[in-house]
Amino acid sequence: MLFTFLLVVQAMIAAALVGVILIQKSEGGGLGMGGSPSGLMSARGAADFLTRTTSILAAVFVGLSILLAVLAATRNATSRVEASAPASVPAAGAPAAPPVGGQGAAPFAPQKSAAELAAEAAGNQSAPKADNSAAPSNSAAPSNGAVPLQR
Repeated sequence: MLFTFLLVVQAMIAAALVGVILIQKSEGGGLGMGGSPSGLMSARGAADFLTRTTSILAAVFVGLSILLAVLAATRNATSRVEASAPASVPAAGAPAAPPVGGQGAAPFAPQKSAAELAAEAAGNQSAPKADNSAAPSNSAAPSNGAVPLQR
C-alpha cells in the first residue's frame, strides 16, 4: 500500500519536473532557438523561482527513487520462483523420475534414466572401431594441411 502510494507520488513529481523544465526560458543556443527577451518568463525573479523549483523537485525525485528501490528490494523476502518450487527435491545423485504421460513426455519413445544413459555411453566407448579398409590408402599428406589418420 505504501509502495503504491509512493510510486504514484513519484510519477506526479516526474510530471511536475518535466513541466517546470519545459516552462523555463532557453538560455543556450544548442538548437539554434534562443529565447527572446520579451518572452513569457523574462523577469529575473520568475527565472530564479523556476530554477529553485527544478532543483527541489530533482532532489525529491532522486531521494524518492532511492527509497522506492530499497522498499522494492526488502518488500518480499522470497521471490515467486522460490515460493513455487516443489517441497521435495530429489537427492543430488538420484535421477529424476521421467514424466508419465502429460506434458514433457515423448509420445513415441520412453525416456531413459541417467544410469541407463551412463551405461550406454560406457558401452559405446568399448565398441569396435569402424574398418576403413575400403578407403584408399594415401601415404602423402593431404594438400589442405590436415594431418592424416594413423592406423
